[in-house]
Amino acid sequence: MNSPAPDATTAPKFEITTSRQFTDWMAEQRLSLAYTTYQAGKLFLLGLNPQGRLSVFERTFNRCMGLAGDGQTLWMSTLYQLWRLENALAPGQTAEGYDRYYIPRTAYITGDLDIHDIAIGADAKPVFIATLFGCVATLSETHSIRPLWKPPFISRLAAEDRCHLNGLAMAGGEPRYVSAVSRTDVADGWREKRRDGGVVIDVRTSEVVLGGLSMPHSPRLADGQLYLADSGSGRFGRVDPAKGTFEEIAFCPGYIRGMTLHGNYAVLGLSRPRHNKTFSGLALDDELKRREVEPRCGLMVVDLRSGDIVHWLRLEGIVEELYDVVVLPGVARPMALGLVSDEIRRTVSLENDLTAAAPK
Repeated sequence: MNSPAPDATTAPKFEITTSRQFTDWMAEQRLSLAYTTYQAGKLFLLGLNPQGRLSVFERTFNRCMGLAGDGQTLWMSTLYQLWRLENALAPGQTAEGYDRYYIPRTAYITGDLDIHDIAIGADAKPVFIATLFGCVATLSETHSIRPLWKPPFISRLAAEDRCHLNGLAMAGGEPRYVSAVSRTDVADGWREKRRDGGVVIDVRTSEVVLGGLSMPHSPRLADGQLYLADSGSGRFGRVDPAKGTFEEIAFCPGYIRGMTLHGNYAVLGLSRPRHNKTFSGLALDDELKRREVEPRCGLMVVDLRSGDIVHWLRLEGIVEELYDVVVLPGVARPMALGLVSDEIRRTVSLENDLTAAAPK
């Protein structure tokens, strides 16, 4: 028996709203944004159309999470792959009004390692968190990954997600700080330490520089300052590794996960917490009730000088969770090619034109 078609009035909707000056800020800063949602399996690219209005472009990738990019290249983790998407347009060239056209060029088959944060190392190769094994890793030409470092409290590498290592901050092209939900050394042990077991670890010394956090994510370094999302409490702030302190900059009404820094601003990804054991019982729940506000999903732009949330983008409907967000500097309006449609089969470009270069 055929199932009835979904009622258009009850089907999940998707809506994006922004603060009044969000697009003006993007234009002033000369940037676009990319973010991932593993819950909906989408890569979103935000830019501005010629009229200065928000341009939204999305492509489907199964469980896309970690994201790193520099305007020319995007690295993105998915369910069992690590993708490199490359811009196919030359400087000054456009295609259908877009100035970046990201095309999937390479996919490394890693297996389902639950790859979280990604960064680009000094050798231009991706460095990432293999959360299932609780280690920092990079690509391998012969194996799933090449582990680079593990926390000292993890006795051995096993596919058990023992401490939920998730966040990565780089310095000088090398891993410097990581975040983990706990220091547990048993399979799935971190779930019992969600409220106050979180830590930040110095990769160089393997020392815990800050503890007592609630599900920390997305450590990022800029101008000698270490920024962090204490996701379980909704607090975004600075970490002083020498003193072992956390200074709150702003409270955000949602589960903070994903951060990119640009000048005096931090762009934070927010998710609506799922109603399950992973997200229940956190301080974020109490704080949202105290402030009489519902959790939000979207992006928030925080001024690092004042702590004010100066701009925001809100997602309603089918998208309820984000994982990562990156700034694409100098990009006006990006788009990407996906794998679902037949379009990728017909898209071909040449690195050089031998005909034009041939002698007369």
